Amino acid sequence: MTNNTIDLRSDTVSKPTAEMRKAMAAAPVGDDVYGEDPTVNRLESMVAEMLEKEAALFVSSGTMGNLASVLSHCGRGDEMILGDLAHIYLSEQGGSSALGGVHPRPLPTAPDGTLDLDLVQSSIRADDEHYPRTSLLAIENTHNRAGGRCLPVEYMDAAGEVAHRNGLKLHVDGARLWNAAVALNVAPARLLQEADSASLCLSKGLGAPVGSVIVGDSDFVKRARRMRKILGGGTRQAGIIAAAGIVAITEMVERLADDHANARKLAEGLAELDGISVDPDLVETDIVYFELCRDDMTPAQLSAGLKEAGVLMNPAYARFLRAVTNVGVSSDDIDRVLDAFARVLDSQGGADVSAVRKYG
Repeated sequence: MTNNTIDLRSDTVSKPTAEMRKAMAAAPVGDDVYGEDPTVNRLESMVAEMLEKEAALFVSSGTMGNLASVLSHCGRGDEMILGDLAHIYLSEQGGSSALGGVHPRPLPTAPDGTLDLDLVQSSIRADDEHYPRTSLLAIENTHNRAGGRCLPVEYMDAAGEVAHRNGLKLHVDGARLWNAAVALNVAPARLLQEADSASLCLSKGLGAPVGSVIVGDSDFVKRARRMRKILGGGTRQAGIIAAAGIVAITEMVERLADDHANARKLAEGLAELDGISVDPDLVETDIVYFELCRDDMTPAQLSAGLKEAGVLMNPAYARFLRAVTNVGVSSDDIDRVLDAFARVLDSQGGADVSAVRKYG
């Protein structure tokens, strides 16, 4: 991989900024398991205030954040309703069932990333000894497999109303909630107004090297802290990485609009190429899913050809590929990407490839 490589595999490939590196080097630290790391405490306080929740907890990853949240809401044998294309369901190794004995109830995910709330209502179990107890509704905003689509405020409120009316908690996988807030031009707290918990990544579009934050009321976060420990996530002088998270939430949120503009530009350019199918109007944030519609080339061959041309992009599923814009990709880079696509598609084939890993 050269310095000229354009990496569109995920926004997780973003590198920490110079400001983050300076903050990390200078961060005051302590033992976070004792609650004594001032930088971690500051990050948690800042995120809780930003999202208008009572408390927050710094965790190692979005997967840990989701799992600690689910385990804090559900006991063994309880049921969680979520979408069949949810990241929690597809891409987190079934951790909630493997480690927590939580039973997933997947419902069809609509193309815009929502769940039919009438179907959610009818899927909540009756109080019957034959059934698991439905305890949690989990939704995802933005929705990865729906192409980074944003769930609007009205839907978020309605999901909370259905959950709470039936005695359920609402958890939001908000790995890219910052993107939704920017795209919808609303405060992130407004999107979570009815949520009992949420997990938000610092290490995707915001560019921090590692970490997520989960939020909720004080009792929830107290339980989640215990779950973080049993999951192996108790950390010591974590302020070194939390410092980058502070820079991320204070300096990197508004610039997500640049990623969204670049994703739209990419989609519009791809739509003009023979053999590619994509609807630019469905690209709302930083994720572009597109279909390769050619019999003489596979997505893996297209990916391999792009790699040779200096563009990294992985097959997603079936005939689809996914591109994710990020802080390391400029508008000029998108022009280079489109030129690379035109050349590779014109080559009438692709290189031999081995299996390509998909990223969340």
